[in-house]
Amino acid sequence: MHKIKTLARKYLFGGKEFYSQLLVIALPIIIQNFIASSLNMVDTVMIGRLGETEIAAVGLANQFFLLFILLVSGIHSGCSVFIAQFWGQGEKEGIRKVLGVALLAAVLVSLLFTVIALFYPEGIVQIFNKDPQVIREGAVYLKVVSLSYVFTAVSFGFAMASRSIGNTLLPMVVSALALGCNTFLNYVLIFGHFGAPQLGVEGAAIATTASRIIEMLVLIVFIYFRSEVLRVRLSDLRGTSTAYLQKIFTTVLPVILNDGCWALGFVVYSVAYGRISTQAFAAVQITNTIQNLFTVAIYGMASASAVMVGHKIGEGNEEDGANYAWRFSALAWLGGLLIGGLMAATSPSILSLFNVSANVYHSALRIQYITSLVMVIRVFNIVHIIGVLRGGGDVRFSLIAEAFTMWCIGVPLAFFGAFVLHLPVEGVVALVMAEEVAKFTAIMFRLVSKRWINNVVHEIDEIAICER
Repeated sequence: MHKIKTLARKYLFGGKEFYSQLLVIALPIIIQNFIASSLNMVDTVMIGRLGETEIAAVGLANQFFLLFILLVSGIHSGCSVFIAQFWGQGEKEGIRKVLGVALLAAVLVSLLFTVIALFYPEGIVQIFNKDPQVIREGAVYLKVVSLSYVFTAVSFGFAMASRSIGNTLLPMVVSALALGCNTFLNYVLIFGHFGAPQLGVEGAAIATTASRIIEMLVLIVFIYFRSEVLRVRLSDLRGTSTAYLQKIFTTVLPVILNDGCWALGFVVYSVAYGRISTQAFAAVQITNTIQNLFTVAIYGMASASAVMVGHKIGEGNEEDGANYAWRFSALAWLGGLLIGGLMAATSPSILSLFNVSANVYHSALRIQYITSLVMVIRVFNIVHIIGVLRGGGDVRFSLIAEAFTMWCIGVPLAFFGAFVLHLPVEGVVALVMAEEVAKFTAIMFRLVSKRWINNVVHEIDEIAICER
């Protein structure tokens, strides 16, 4: 008991600097994520008023966007490892150069996804579901919303870079503005208020596209007038050597593969759920929306852990970086317990807001209860894969842990449960949770070993010095 109290005092209650820094960095991210998840739930409720087919159509079309955003996120997250450590080192020129590389790569990826979605929308939706009405509605949504991909890639890059240098307030304010516009335009265009035509699913797509354009424009104006550090110009990319790009690439690629691998796995899960039935997928779509609302604080903490651990390692203070990692581990356990209990207690009331059949309601409720049981482990994994290990530059291990557990455990179990055992959707979800348990075990071994600590900017500085 004395040992437990000592550990709690060390990792949960000690360190005034740690908690003040965590609050400054994480709170705006948490507020931003909460606003985003709340409005996303409002959007889902709005679309749900049109019917279960429309919920499934938009959800399935967004699987393509999920794959896109996680590839773009991989690019920017990988580069944010450098940006956070450069900031700890006080190297502003390096920040702008890395950000410029990230933006260029992300825009190229977004152009590719836009072309595919514009010319093959029906084929994309058809991968997930064979219902003709779902395919038709999903294709309409996808074709319109794909026009926002380039704007999303740019705004995402600037927002993530801003967070990496500790400025989390700007992305929060701009995101809140954009999401507010999205919800208002959804209300107007989906249902035809204020004299606008009633466009249904197409209206939701137009609203989303318009809000993403607004977000990018406002963010760029603020950054180029207010933030010298992130004011990227083409001249920042001049003289960038192949060796410099290769070093960035070797760190960024595992993050891209990690996020892309996770996104593709999530898409494959959606194939399994969607092939069970349209109602099964609608239940999963609703529960994902609710779970996002409950985990906003966790993603905020994960983002803060990447920044804080990255800053310490960039400063050369690796011991403090390791202590920060264990403090985040303790907070993850506590947060997982609280969120799991709260989600289980409130799910019946929240699910009653959705205009769905009794079958969808009860399937969604059972999924919520199952997820609540493993929330402690899930939260721990989120904080370490997205945050601690990434901030420590240990991107290769994160890739291996994510890819192996998802593709060798989660995905096979999803298809085995759906097509061999013919389980209901909640049974398939329960099987998939084995992935989280395996991932947790791997992360714990890695943390104890301390092999996750890598100062990536020290190596890139050596390349830059040799080139001068």
